[in-house]
Amino acid sequence: MWSVLPRRDNSGQWSVLSRSPEETRELGVKIGRLCQPADVIALDGDLGAGKTCLIQGLAEGLGVSKKSYVRSPTFTILNVHNGRLPLYHFDLYRLSDLDELEEIGYREYIYGEGVSALEWASNVEEAIPGECLRIGIRRVGEAEREIEITARGERYGRFIKIFGTQITADLQDYKR
Repeated sequence: MWSVLPRRDNSGQWSVLSRSPEETRELGVKIGRLCQPADVIALDGDLGAGKTCLIQGLAEGLGVSKKSYVRSPTFTILNVHNGRLPLYHFDLYRLSDLDELEEIGYREYIYGEGVSALEWASNVEEAIPGECLRIGIRRVGEAEREIEITARGERYGRFIKIFGTQITADLQDYKR
């Protein structure tokens, strides 16, 4: 079971230590279950840090069929997966400006009825709405990852409070 790391402050930020890809995926499931239409999740982390693994869990939490294999859309920029809410999975790794995203009409996705998950969000920072859930994943061991989840805006402040309550309850149940 993951560990909650000390928070820098009490303003909508959680740091979680995941000890395995399975734990990273489970965090994604928890986030996916809380998502609502037009939620935006902006992810960053080095290659192999676990961004796609977390998004696979997000897809599961959104009810995406296991038959719909979720993988990084590196060469297509966007993959769409249908579940309780559609998952718009963007990979911004190869992008350096907004033009390519504008060509595919990304705003219709981000402000639409689904959940947008953007890998490599910092590559095209101007494409990320001011209000979103930011997730940074950092390697701290061979399988361990520090996952920092930050709420940007009032909507995501409420989101992260609920997430924090759930994850704390899970940890208490695990310790029993």
